[in-house]
Amino acid sequence: MSPIPGNFDVVWTETILHVDMDSFFVEVERLEAPALRGVAVAVGGTGPRGVIASASYEARRHGVRSAQPTATALKMCPSLIVVPPSHRKYADVSTQVFAIFRSITPVVEGLSLDEAFLDVGGLRHHHETPVGVAVMVRERLRTELGLPASVGVASNKLLAKLASEMAKPDGLRHVPHSTQDEFLGPLPATALPGVGPATIAALQRLGVVTIGDIAELPEEVLIGNLGGVVGRTLRSLAAGVDERGVEPDAEAKSISAEETYPTDLQGRDVMEAALLALAHRLVGRLRRAGLAGRTVTLKVRYPDFETVTRSRTGVTSTDSWRELYHTAVELLDELRPTRGVRLLGLGVTGMEPTEGHRQLRIDTSPEWERVEDTVARVRSRFGEDAVTPARLIDGPP
Repeated sequence: MSPIPGNFDVVWTETILHVDMDSFFVEVERLEAPALRGVAVAVGGTGPRGVIASASYEARRHGVRSAQPTATALKMCPSLIVVPPSHRKYADVSTQVFAIFRSITPVVEGLSLDEAFLDVGGLRHHHETPVGVAVMVRERLRTELGLPASVGVASNKLLAKLASEMAKPDGLRHVPHSTQDEFLGPLPATALPGVGPATIAALQRLGVVTIGDIAELPEEVLIGNLGGVVGRTLRSLAAGVDERGVEPDAEAKSISAEETYPTDLQGRDVMEAALLALAHRLVGRLRRAGLAGRTVTLKVRYPDFETVTRSRTGVTSTDSWRELYHTAVELLDELRPTRGVRLLGLGVTGMEPTEGHRQLRIDTSPEWERVEDTVARVRSRFGEDAVTPARLIDGPP
């Protein structure tokens, strides 16, 4: 493990933890295949349009990064081992990770499968320091699940997240409140959230390189060059001010499924079959989360990367693959693609818990509800391929 820098003689002023699982998909694969340890590994698509989803630190030293085309990654690192993703497995392990978090503190805000904020302020009567809690989190993840994690400990979300990034890989970084200015000052301005290309260009015209440079500029100069909201926000962040609290058990705002196809989809029948496969995959994710959604969104991406979307909001929420599929087909009718399709995506928003009850639509029936519930249980227990629509018997496009 990496050394743990920082001054641990602290009263309970730094109670926010940011926990980031290191190369999560890769490390989950290594649990089942120890031979993958210590070598350059990536999880991602292996086809001509494959994309890297997660890369080990051994691979990163060769320039391999997530969201990079797999073909590019293999050119940078010819010895790279590429493992196809298993999203169900990652979701299952993520559930175990978050169970550990919530066994330590109920104030957990999940950001993704492998990342969360924890507020440990309520543990002051049970532990000597927040850093001690962070050490325990890492030890439990390692001993109970065999997974490494990097943790940042600070007085707010901004500082904790930056600290965990600096702790990588497999480390812990503590930012005492009294030293936050010297911690922030040397970091690049791009480390602050919301600093995109346009903002950084404006900052560069002002001679800004680091967060410390922003902190030294008068607020009126920032406002004059960036506008009121952006100027004031950056000034506060550069001073280490972040008043956002940890929001426990934040409900999912959306759940989606999408696929980039090895060859462009051509023809209406092929696209409808692809939507049927996506609808089944999406329903599996909804039902595992115990959620339903009212707004269905279809995403279509063409070979030139032009991306268009269409949405429709229903009267009631749904977690039915039939309803999602029929809505997706209707949205496809609106788009009427006249050329090949590189990617299709299907998602729902306007989420609410199902709690074992779904309101029936006029155009559905209790028999279909029972069929869908049975299919969902079989697929949940035996895998996504255990029950397949006849239309997809030869596999999705």
